Amino acid sequence: MTLPVTLLAFGMSMDAFAAAIGKGTALNRPGLREAMRIGLIFGVIEFITPLLGWLLGQTAAQYVSHWDHWIAFVLLCFLGGRMILSGARPASGEPVVLQRHPFWVLAVTGIATSIDAFAIGVGLAFLDVPIIPAAIAIGMATFIMTTLGVLLGRVLGKLAGRQAEILGGVLLIVIGAVILKEHMLPAA
Repeated sequence: MTLPVTLLAFGMSMDAFAAAIGKGTALNRPGLREAMRIGLIFGVIEFITPLLGWLLGQTAAQYVSHWDHWIAFVLLCFLGGRMILSGARPASGEPVVLQRHPFWVLAVTGIATSIDAFAIGVGLAFLDVPIIPAAIAIGMATFIMTTLGVLLGRVLGKLAGRQAEILGGVLLIVIGAVILKEHMLPAA
């Protein structure tokens, strides 16, 4: 694996890392096993999306590139808003402690943070970069960074309590806004 592919792989994993911190803060002391489960879900999605981009190629890219940032923005805002509402909801009786995120919530978050990997897959097709090693590198980097992000979120969640879930939701919305901004503003 070349240095550019390694750097690309870790660059692609940064959105997932930030989202994983938010997911980790919302859980009740997630252990390594849960962190690895979340990392695996995000990693597999991040492995698949550049493959899909590669397969769909230039034809789909001209259509998807016009709205991929909006899809990511809406999904991340929806999930972030859900986390904020959950964290802001007054505690009634015993607090509800989230032991594990539902698969569908993790999958939607993983998809939202990996839409850019789809476009990267299209770009790699034009650069004649072998897609399988690149997709494996992106998936592995995302697995590692997401697992670390959940564990970091565990520490932050322990320190911040219920506000951590609100912070995690805000973080997802900020990620969505950054994705939207990067696509809406011309490159400097």
